[in-house]
Amino acid sequence: MKIGLLSDTHGYVHPKLFKFFEYCDEIWHAGDIGSKETSDAISAFKPLRAVYGNIDGQDIRLSCPLYQSFEADGLKVLMIHIGGYPGKYNPMALKLIKEIKPGLFISGHSHILKVMPDRAHNLLHINPGSAGKYGLHQKITMVRFDISIGNIHDMEIMELAK
Repeated sequence: MKIGLLSDTHGYVHPKLFKFFEYCDEIWHAGDIGSKETSDAISAFKPLRAVYGNIDGQDIRLSCPLYQSFEADGLKVLMIHIGGYPGKYNPMALKLIKEIKPGLFISGHSHILKVMPDRAHNLLHINPGSAGKYGLHQKITMVRFDISIGNIHDMEIMELAK
């Protein structure tokens, strides 16, 4: 299973997203989508799993949950917009991690690309950074990776000038 992962688009769909995610089976969005038009453009291209973020309005919140927990090719996944990172999880994310026990924890919000193992909770944490133009980040970032039989492999990062 090939996954495209992004966050914090803030209403902007970079044209290179379509080429970078061309062979992905699904696109996952870790919140701050920014507009229904943005989610519609992405979901018209590929199946979209998304959570809402703190800047998302009622239109996004009606179609996307606060968090998602699901299995993808044998890997348990937990995705939420504001979650923190290993050693610095927010209380809600930590509670969900302890309950759900995911192998992959995805969050957005910080606009900082991070891929970090969390040995204490036996998971990989990914924050794809920001795929939008708004915020303090210096680069637009997106991530793609494969999942097979519960394992993540062949991870690639696209980094573009803002």
